[in-house]
Amino acid sequence: MGGRLHPFWLVLPGAFALAGCIPSVTPPQRSAAPLARPAVVAPTDALPADFDFERRSLADVRGGDPAPTWTLKPVVANIRTVESSVYTVRRGDTLRAIGAMTGAGSEAIALENDLSPPFTLIPGQSLRIPGGLFHRVASGETGIGIARAYGVDWGDIITLNALSEPYILRVGQRLRLPREARPLTPREVDVAARAEAFQLDIGDIATGSQPALAARAEPLAASAAPRRPVVGAIASPKSFSGPFQWPLHGAVVAKFGKLAPGKINDGINIAVARGTPIRAAADGVVAFAGDQIAVYGGLILIDHGSGWVSAYGHAEQIAVQRGQQVAGGDLIGRAGASGQVQSSQLHFQLRKNRLPVDPMKQLPPQ
Repeated sequence: MGGRLHPFWLVLPGAFALAGCIPSVTPPQRSAAPLARPAVVAPTDALPADFDFERRSLADVRGGDPAPTWTLKPVVANIRTVESSVYTVRRGDTLRAIGAMTGAGSEAIALENDLSPPFTLIPGQSLRIPGGLFHRVASGETGIGIARAYGVDWGDIITLNALSEPYILRVGQRLRLPREARPLTPREVDVAARAEAFQLDIGDIATGSQPALAARAEPLAASAAPRRPVVGAIASPKSFSGPFQWPLHGAVVAKFGKLAPGKINDGINIAVARGTPIRAAADGVVAFAGDQIAVYGGLILIDHGSGWVSAYGHAEQIAVQRGQQVAGGDLIGRAGASGQVQSSQLHFQLRKNRLPVDPMKQLPPQ
C-alpha cells in the first residue's frame, strides 16, 4: 500500500488488454486517444435495445459536480515542527489540552505512551511528546487531500498515526507526517492532482476520501436512493461476515498476484460482453462511483464493513452513487472498456484492512 501503482499495457491471448490493476517500474505514455467515460444511468435492468452507450460524465447526466470528495476542500498547509520532549502532567490537564499545547496532538501522544481510553492522567505522570512534523486537520479535509498537499503517501500517514477503519478524520486532529513532507506550491499540487488520474491507488480512495468531521458530529447514514450527491463523511456498515458472490460471470483472463517481474495484479480481470450487468458482490455502502481515475475508467467501490471493500473497474455505465446502500446482487453498473483497456471486461478487487485479497479464494465456484 505504501508505494504508488503505475499502469502498464499487457496483451493476453484473445487480444484482452489489461491495465490499471498492475504496477510497473516505468509509467506509460498517455494515449493520444480520449479515454472512454462511463454513462450514469438509472439502476434498472431494463435498458432500451437501442441505448447508444454514449460517453457522458457524471456532470452531463446528473447536472452535478463530478469532482471526487478529496478535491472539494482545498487543504491549507499548516505544518508544524514539534521537538521531542517530556511533559509532566499537572492537575486539571487533559490529553487533548496537552496535545494542543505541544502541537503533537492527543492521538500521537496516546500512541507514543501506549495510552488507551478513557486516557486518565495522574498529576506528576511523565508523558513522552513525540517529535516530528504535524498537520492540524480542518473541516472537510480528506486524507488524500492532505497527503497531496505535502507530497507524501496517504498510506504512510495511516501507518505513522496507526489509523484504522473507518478512517474518518476529525477537525482539530493533528496528523503526524512523514519526515520528507513539505508544503507544495499550487502548481505542484495541480501536477500531483493530474498525476492521480493515472496512479491513485484503490486502497487510498477507500481509506482517504472521507471528509473530516467536527469533534461530536456523526457520519451520514447510507440511503437506498440518495436524492443529491453525498459529499460528507459516510458511516461504514457495522459488520460483515460474508459471503461474497460473483459480480458477473465470464472468463478470468488475468488472475490475482504476480504476473511477471514488477507486474502484480491486485484483483482479477473477467472478460465479458459489453453491457453485461455488474452486481454488488455483497451488501454494503457505495464509497466511490465515478470516472476520475483514468486507468480504471468507470470505477465503483463498495464498503462492506469489518475492513472489507470491493472494487469494480472499467464499467461502461454506473448505476449507483456515493452514499448509496446496496444489497448483494443489486445492479450497480454495466461492463465495458472504459479506462485503459481495449476490450470489454471487469477488473474486480477485494480488500481487507487496505490489503488486496485474492478474490478467487473468497468467491464460490463458477
